[in-house]
Amino acid sequence: MSLQGKKLLITGVINRESIAFEVARQAQAAGAEVVLTGFGRAKRMTERSANRLDPVPDVLELDVNKPEDIEAVAADLKERWGRVDGVLHAIAFAPEDALGGNFLNTPPESATTAFQTSAYSLKALTVGLSDLFPEEGAAIVGLDFDAQVAWPVYDWMGVAKAALEATARYLARDLGPRRVRVNLVSAGPLATLAARGIPGFSDLASAWEKQAPLPWDVEDPAPVAETINFLLSDASRAITAEIIHVDGGFHAMGTQIVPLREEVEA
Repeated sequence: MSLQGKKLLITGVINRESIAFEVARQAQAAGAEVVLTGFGRAKRMTERSANRLDPVPDVLELDVNKPEDIEAVAADLKERWGRVDGVLHAIAFAPEDALGGNFLNTPPESATTAFQTSAYSLKALTVGLSDLFPEEGAAIVGLDFDAQVAWPVYDWMGVAKAALEATARYLARDLGPRRVRVNLVSAGPLATLAARGIPGFSDLASAWEKQAPLPWDVEDPAPVAETINFLLSDASRAITAEIIHVDGGFHAMGTQIVPLREEVEA
């Protein structure tokens, strides 16, 4: 897989544990030029993480809920590169009262915040950068967590992820004629800063040990990052509106895996 010469915007880098950090590291190794984003006080953490990459990428201010920030990022990238070949959308947020088993009591404001930040922002960012996508096409990749089922403690973030999946399909429909691909990667649980902030995350992660047919390491974002970079590369040029599960096969199992019975000798 080569990303030689690709110009990529990567959101969602907080620290070295972030999936997006590993995506940026691998993308640079594959020949891409990257720019990161951050906002508010967390931007300083992103900048410290950027210093661990080689070469050190710039970090642009981006709150996806602020149209003026998206416009400023688009203007910067137009002047810097003149185009954008790929975008990683690794942005999600739900207020505390929208998580942790509080589904029935979550106020509409919190549900709306989860939707806007975690789902609508994919459309807002993609459309905001669309004038920079080259004629030969571009790749948009979003981070997902399987929204086909209801999860313990995930609550309105799960609803927002279902909206994210629908948003990706509609973007793929409308941008396909311009050769813009829109795909999602549904990752298994990884011990990122954001994940650890979800009440009950450790219980959710432990379920993978019992149900995923392949071994799953919550400390290793590399397999997820590799799949994201594949989708950002030209090797995925005929793939769009897809959700690729990188979860050790958990999503395909109906229940916990039981040990195979030993054959009874005659």
